[in-house]
Formats: sequence, C-alpha cells, structure tokens
Amino acid sequence: MDFSGLPRALLLPLPVLLLAAALEGWYLQRHRVRPYDWRAYFASLGDLAGRMVINRLLGAGVAGLVLALAYRYRVTDMPMHRWWSWPLLLVLQDFFYYWMHRADHRIHWFWATHSVHHSPNQYSLAAAYRLGWTGKLSGSAMFFAPLAMAGFPPAAIAAALSLNLLYQFWLHTELVPRLGVFERIFNTPAHHRVHHASNPAYIDRNYGGIFIVFDRLFGTFAEEREDEPCRYGLVQPLHSDNPFVIATHGWLKLWQATRRARSWRARWRAVFGPPA
Repeated sequence: MDFSGLPRALLLPLPVLLLAAALEGWYLQRHRVRPYDWRAYFASLGDLAGRMVINRLLGAGVAGLVLALAYRYRVTDMPMHRWWSWPLLLVLQDFFYYWMHRADHRIHWFWATHSVHHSPNQYSLAAAYRLGWTGKLSGSAMFFAPLAMAGFPPAAIAAALSLNLLYQFWLHTELVPRLGVFERIFNTPAHHRVHHASNPAYIDRNYGGIFIVFDRLFGTFAEEREDEPCRYGLVQPLHSDNPFVIATHGWLKLWQATRRARSWRARWRAVFGPPA
C-alpha cells in the first residue's frame, strides 16, 4: 500500500521502534539473558531499507489499484467523522487481516513474501519490521477490498493497517510474560511467540493482529506451553543475514517447486497450494 498520503504521525514512530529494538538487544546482552544476534538486527534493518526504496519506486502498487477499484464500486460512503467509524474499521480490518494472514501461511504465493517475516532464528523486536520487499506485488490487498466496497476510504484502510502493524511491534519479544485476562481478547507477546514458533504443535496458529478472538472463533488458537518451548525460525532454517537472500529465498523455493511439478495441475498446487 502507498502510505505517502497518510498522516505523518503514523510514520514518526519508526526511529523509536528501531531504537527500542536496539535497546532490547542491549538489555539482553547486558543482563546476560541470552546472547543477542546483532547480525540479524542489521539484516532486518537492511530489509526495512530495501523495502522503503522499492515501495517508493512502486508507488501505490497492486495494493493501491485493488483498493481504488473496489472503492470506485462502493455501495455506500462510511462517515469517518463519526465516533464509531474508526473503532468499527479497526475491528473489521483485523477480521480481514486474520484471513489475509492465514492465507499468507496456507498459500505458497503469499508465503513467498511472508516467509521473510518468519526467517529470524531469534525472536526479537527487530523481527517486527522484517517484512520482505514484495508485499505490494503479491496481491494480498484483495483481502481488504470488501472494506473499500463497504465505503471505507482506501487511505483510512491503509491507516488502520498501519495501526494494526504498529500494535504488533511490541508482540515480538520474549521479555513480556503472560498477561492474564487481557489475553482473552487481545493478541499478546505470548500468543505471537506461538505464531512464530516452528514446533509442530505451534505451526499455523494465532494469526490475529490486534485481537485474538478470531483465532478462538475459527479454531486456530494455541496457548504457549511451558512444556513446549518455542523454537523460532522457519521449519527449514534460513542461515543468512544477507537482505537480498532473505527477501528472495521464498520466491526461489516457489520457483523450484514449480519447476519440479510434472503437470499443470501440480504447478497450480505448487503456486497456490500450501507451502511444503
């Protein structure tokens, strides 16, 4: 999505987030909680820098076109000045985010981009902004098209997604413990640690952004268990801190799976079926 038209206040937290990730690494190193992977920190920084450059070159990309087209054929106009419009948009956006995120894991085409986010082998705040370079080209914005057709302006939808992703930043840490009753409704670091784990018991769980209720409703929720410590990274770990390798490894695997296919049906499944 093109965030150039959003209020600048939504872009200002970025330096704060980078500093917070660095302070987390310093704290873990200083207090000897565990060794901190500074190479992964700078790899995530390189991924962020590359994404900002590519997004600037692409402009609105596929995401902007999809939402603009859907908004053109909207059935009504949502009054964004009313007190209830933004809370409603945030809840609805998180509902569609849940299904987009679920597709990111279950459809190889989307996983080629999303696997970048799961590539760090250490769970830290720096992983929050390792998101890959091809998000504007994957077509995942189609999951938010119903919001535009319902009358929410594309800029408002992009702002809601920005707030969703900003909320998720603090989820990417092992320093925050379980949070009791708060975890019944909202996504928390404990829930998101499960999502990032590659243990068989945890794979493809806890897709929510701000809320965890949709995982509870649709059967994809899993608790963090003391007897099952989270093992982070991909099932087949990626041992590279090169931002270019990180950004392209998922697409390389998709290409390899497609080349191995021996029929058009198999090629279709290699692209749009679950990742191996």
